[in-house]
Amino acid sequence: MNTALTPFSTRMSRPFGDFRTEMDGLLSRFFGNDSEAASHEGTNWLTPSCNISGSDDSWMVTVDLPGMSKDDISVELRNGELWITGERKESSEEKGKTYHRTESHYGRFQRGIRLGEDLDMDKVDAEYKDGVLRIAVPKAETSRTKHVEVKS
Repeated sequence: MNTALTPFSTRMSRPFGDFRTEMDGLLSRFFGNDSEAASHEGTNWLTPSCNISGSDDSWMVTVDLPGMSKDDISVELRNGELWITGERKESSEEKGKTYHRTESHYGRFQRGIRLGEDLDMDKVDAEYKDGVLRIAVPKAETSRTKHVEVKS
């Protein structure tokens, strides 16, 4: 799965935002929807970037979430999908200032990533450190690849 996203971008700042939304919808209908939550109204202010890697025995999902607290992040695994939700809150120090330019965005986000059905839900591990959320999702024994030696 390769998903390239611009972290914490808004639709309004992208000149081809509507075109991309349409293309994402078409691709999602054809290939399956990896980021269904990103298209829901009210949850698309933030789209954190993520990397997904896999091996024979597990998935590793790494999500960039700078400027957040672990208490503002929720991770759920249901029906073979990993759901990451949260809210990046504006600090009280930022309110009331006059800005000449602001590129930081605040608000809620939700991201769904389809990993498959054969997951070991009891051994999922999530760690948030230095603005990066790392989620390890082990695959169930039944979904692992077993190499069989061919004898002569």
